[in-house]
Amino acid sequence: MLDELSRAARMIGRVNCINRQGDQLIGENTDGKGLLASLAGVTDPAGKRVVILGAGSVARAVAVELALAGAADITIVNRTESPGKELSELLGTDAGIASHFTPLDGDYVVPEGTDLLVNGTSIGLFNAEAHVPVEVSSLGKGLIVADVVFSPSVTSLLREAKERGCTTLDGLTMLVNQARICFKLWTNVEADADVMRESLEEFLGL
Repeated sequence: MLDELSRAARMIGRVNCINRQGDQLIGENTDGKGLLASLAGVTDPAGKRVVILGAGSVARAVAVELALAGAADITIVNRTESPGKELSELLGTDAGIASHFTPLDGDYVVPEGTDLLVNGTSIGLFNAEAHVPVEVSSLGKGLIVADVVFSPSVTSLLREAKERGCTTLDGLTMLVNQARICFKLWTNVEADADVMRESLEEFLGL
C-alpha cells in the first residue's frame, strides 16, 4: 500500500510512520531513531560495541538503526533462538557489521569492552521493580545503559546502572524523540521536546 520504504523500515520489516512526499507515500520507522536521538548528546554510536536484550519489534528497530549508524559490533541476547539469530544475520548481511546471537540463560553478564547496553524488551513496563536479566556486577563504570521502557521512566535496570556509575538513557526520552521525528517528517516543524515530555508525564501519571 506504500510507494517506498526507507532503508531502515525495509530492514526492520515494520512501519510506524507514513510520510507523504509529493504524491508518494513513504513508509518509515522512527522507534530506533528515537534512541539515536537520545544518544546524540552522549556519544556517537559509530565504532561502538553494543549489546541489545531482546529481538522483538522495538529491539529490532534499535539494532537496525545502530547498525546503520556505524556500530562496530552488535550482540543480540534473546531467550528464543530463532528471532535472535535472524536479527543477528540481518545485521551482518544487510548492514555489513559484526553481529552475534547469544541465548539468554539466567542473568546475562555484560562483556568487558561493551560501550552500550540496551534493554529492548518490555520487562519493567509499568513495574519499577521488575528485574531485567542482567548481572548487575557486570555493569561497569563508563558503560551507557539505555532502556526502551517508558513507564516508569526510571526502571530498576537504570537505577542499578546509575548506582554503579553508568550513564543512563530512559525510554520516555526515546518515546518523545521518535514522536518529534514523526512530527518533523509530517510538518517540517521542530516540536518542543519539553512540552511533549510534560504532556506524556501527565498522561502517564509520572
